[in-house]
Amino acid sequence: IYPLLSPPTLTAHASNRVCNALALLQCVASHQETRSLFLSAHVPLYLYPFLNTQSKSRPFEYLRLTSLGVIGALVKMDDADVINFLLQTEIIPLCLRIMETGSELSKTVATFIVQKILLDEVGLSYVCATAERFYAVSTVLNNMVALLVLTPSVRLLKHI
Repeated sequence: IYPLLSPPTLTAHASNRVCNALALLQCVASHQETRSLFLSAHVPLYLYPFLNTQSKSRPFEYLRLTSLGVIGALVKMDDADVINFLLQTEIIPLCLRIMETGSELSKTVATFIVQKILLDEVGLSYVCATAERFYAVSTVLNNMVALLVLTPSVRLLKHI
């Protein structure tokens, strides 16, 4: 599937097949007995190329959203190991970009992920450790609030 990401040639059929597999990974990520093994195998890193795509077509958006769902299932569990793992990766910049450019649903899930990281003491310390990180997060959140004036979304506002 990765060769279809660049140049963007992903079909709806291929996207659907990958998203079905990602739905299974979401179950593994959210299960208490398999979550730590999921992280130890660095499985979330295999999703990052899907999150990094910029095509606005439906197959790419569906792939992005389903990949965000796997990460969202991880952070939903309020597990410090999950937050520590994600902070060692590029999840925050990926989520910030999606929060700026994604569909409403992708923005909502990406914002939920960032929210869960910020609600964790280690995650908040990480974001506040440098002015650049703090500025990046606060700027994206500020821009999102400004855009909500033009196109209101209760679902999205709940996580900002």
